[in-house]
Amino acid sequence: MMGLCVAAALIGLAWLALILGALLWNGLSGLVPAVFTHMTPPPGEAGGLLNAIAGSVVMTVIAVIVGTPIGILAGTYMAEYGRFSRLTIVVRFINDILLSAPSIIVGLFVYVLMVKPMGHFSAVAGSVALAILVIPVVVRTTEDMLNLVPNALREAGTAIGAPRWVVIRSVAYRAALSSIITGVLLAVARISGETAPLLFTALNNQFWSVDLNAPIASLPVTIFQFALSPYAEWQQLAWTGALIITFAVLLLSIVARALTVRREDR
Repeated sequence: MMGLCVAAALIGLAWLALILGALLWNGLSGLVPAVFTHMTPPPGEAGGLLNAIAGSVVMTVIAVIVGTPIGILAGTYMAEYGRFSRLTIVVRFINDILLSAPSIIVGLFVYVLMVKPMGHFSAVAGSVALAILVIPVVVRTTEDMLNLVPNALREAGTAIGAPRWVVIRSVAYRAALSSIITGVLLAVARISGETAPLLFTALNNQFWSVDLNAPIASLPVTIFQFALSPYAEWQQLAWTGALIITFAVLLLSIVARALTVRREDR
């Protein structure tokens, strides 16, 4: 049985190594400064991914700003105020569905909710779609981490006469801060490579644009379109963009893991 387990692990690692090897082999050759300083090019010409990277950063930041407070507040209610209430059971069930729901469903939902009534694609709609994906991850992490805070800490705060909201803010949040930040970073890592919801909401833009009420470029959608093109220059940019996203997600995962280890050491 141990041999079978080791063999299964090696098979999985082998496929992962092949994927990463192909990504490094094809992506590193195109990782030049022009990728970060030039716009996406027309067919058959060289260029970069500046507008796509900027668009992804803008929508990700807005999604985190919108989704993180909602997720933290919902998780706080579930862990601190309504731990055994029926509302918490319903919210937890819906949150589990959102965690496992395909992202394309979220894109279609935001398309019907915002894009169709507005009559055009926009960065705002893309940010809302990504924020909906952020919320369930933050909710689950916040609830789980606050449940791990010992009740003795809360009782100590209550014993000195502190109101409940002060105990939550100054005791529970402080004890679970690194884990909550880890959850936010994991949420960012999840939405970094999402393509399907952005196709229905932000669409794409070959030019530089920071207008939130207009279509905007994004790295995942640009990779998707360039990878399907017959032009070698676009295909190279697609490989390079995929490598950039992989490195970004890897960095976020390392930071999240470092925060987790630091909390465990304490």
